[in-house]
Amino acid sequence: MKKLLPLALILSLAVTGCSTSKKSVSDISASEISLPIIHTSEIPNVKRVVALANGSAEIIASMGYSSILVGRDVASSIPELEKIPIDNPSHNVSIEKVLSQQPDLILIDSNTSPQSSLETLKKSGIKLVKISDPFNLRGVATKEMEVARAIGTPIAGAKISSQISTSNFPSLPIKVAFLYVRGTSAIYLIGGKGSGADSLLSAIGVRDVGAEKLANPFNAMTAEELISLQPDVLLLMTKGLQSVNGVDGLVQLPGIAQTPAGKNRAVVTVDDSLLLSFGPRSVALLPALRAAIQKAGKKAI
Repeated sequence: MKKLLPLALILSLAVTGCSTSKKSVSDISASEISLPIIHTSEIPNVKRVVALANGSAEIIASMGYSSILVGRDVASSIPELEKIPIDNPSHNVSIEKVLSQQPDLILIDSNTSPQSSLETLKKSGIKLVKISDPFNLRGVATKEMEVARAIGTPIAGAKISSQISTSNFPSLPIKVAFLYVRGTSAIYLIGGKGSGADSLLSAIGVRDVGAEKLANPFNAMTAEELISLQPDVLLLMTKGLQSVNGVDGLVQLPGIAQTPAGKNRAVVTVDDSLLLSFGPRSVALLPALRAAIQKAGKKAI
């Protein structure tokens, strides 16, 4: 697999997922990481919001204003939002659905598509606000404040964004490689600098050996590259591991068995909707991710 994928497509495929198989015993499920809910006395200046920007519905719910949501993006998949209609089920905005919800605000980002639908919504007179779409922890607070300002609750935004920090986790002598795999689509990539996972791994004090060596966010996964990286632990999305028939299938891929991670079957998986969501749940994910990697990497240190 030599063709590399853009970040937007990676995230899109992550949310869409693939066929399921056996779950990894090292899986961090979305249900394990609760959405933090804060409360203030602020009242939003909008009453009906369609949140199409990636994760913006989760941010609104985390600020305690889920009651103003009338539509959401497919990536906001937390239980608290299950009754809110999804307005872009195939990552394409349904104009008819959005207009039928009579929103007074629509939140979009650079990945909201198609452009023709956005032009139609702009002509409808409904207010559209573009939200940033960070692929790292540093940008989460900015994203949360943008959503808060859009709905008129800056105090709530400041309160929720203050929870974002890279914390003070002590360093661990564990080398991790993030693999983005979709066996059913023949996609096999190693995460490099800017993959998104590098931000999380840096925050919890472990080495992302892919990011240390590879300049592109996603790089072709070859046996030679994996063997040169020698990771102690492999990090994947849950459905990614399932797509190659679990750990048994993973260690059959070229180069995996020749790494400490492959020899020790040291694999950690995180729910696809959670790993690269970069929203209110990201901070709560960090200690759980560190603990899972530390446990998986014990044989290597």
